[in-house]
Amino acid sequence: MTFEIGIIFVGVLMALLAIAVAIGSSMSPEAQVRKRAHRLVKGELGRSSPTSPTSVGDGSILRTQSQGIKGLEDLAKRLMPRQANLTSRLRRTGFDITLGTYLFCNVLLGAIVFGVGAFVFGYSMTLSGLVAVFLGLGLPHMGIGFLIGRRVKNFLAVFPEGIELIVRGLKSGLPVSESMAVVGREIPDPVGLEFRTIMDNVKFGQKLDETLWQTAARLEIPEFNFFVISLSIQQETGGNLAETLANLGDILRKRRQMKLKVKALSGEARASAYILGSLPFIMFALVNLLNPGYASELFNDPRGMAMVGAGIASMGMGIAVMAKLVRFEI
Repeated sequence: MTFEIGIIFVGVLMALLAIAVAIGSSMSPEAQVRKRAHRLVKGELGRSSPTSPTSVGDGSILRTQSQGIKGLEDLAKRLMPRQANLTSRLRRTGFDITLGTYLFCNVLLGAIVFGVGAFVFGYSMTLSGLVAVFLGLGLPHMGIGFLIGRRVKNFLAVFPEGIELIVRGLKSGLPVSESMAVVGREIPDPVGLEFRTIMDNVKFGQKLDETLWQTAARLEIPEFNFFVISLSIQQETGGNLAETLANLGDILRKRRQMKLKVKALSGEARASAYILGSLPFIMFALVNLLNPGYASELFNDPRGMAMVGAGIASMGMGIAVMAKLVRFEI
């Protein structure tokens, strides 16, 4: 690859990124709110009846959720499988990530990996395409999983405090709904955000148990499911709700302490797994840096490509086994 082709390739990628940023900023929630406010001042939204369905649809100034780029959204709805599961997974991150944005990240990352492999390092088109598909699909998936795990961790860190706040409110004579409203105001996000959303739904006429189960289905956190089940059972059978929630909060705290203890005890095994799993890739990178011609035979020769595939498969199985050994369900 010549230097001029490399410059052209980098320039095209930068242009695509600039276009994506420009379109995304024009579709941001703040821009949509300003646009709807301007239309409201001009009287365009006043033509619809307050009770009509369109009054809370596209013309509502209260709807601030970004709808993404229309072309990408339509393409994602036609091409991507299991859209309901993927949409639920994207919502669990706590960010407004649409299917179109996720598809754009897949395609852009795959294009960058393919261009770097084929034009910068000079690998074959087949190998570059396989690596591009693997990384283009795998890295965004891993990134979404990381965001979900981080949000769940932050949620569980303060959720027992929210339960204890509800218990104190119940003991002082407040109803359950008002105690939950206090949690939404006093407890930091993401727990406070979820409880504020629950109370907003209740204020608009939705039943408390219904919105709780909807939130539990969206979060998919076992600890929150325990909380919802406790409330549901108390509503059906009666009893001391404050005592029930106090016991639940104590169980959740002990469960979290046990997880931290297991993590501390398995720290040495996890460190060994990280070192053993990354060592072959680090050594290959060093060999490729010191003697590129020696390492390139693995990719230029079909037998070398077969060996690389077999090695990556065996490494993957070994890493999966080691990860399973140091992971415990509590």
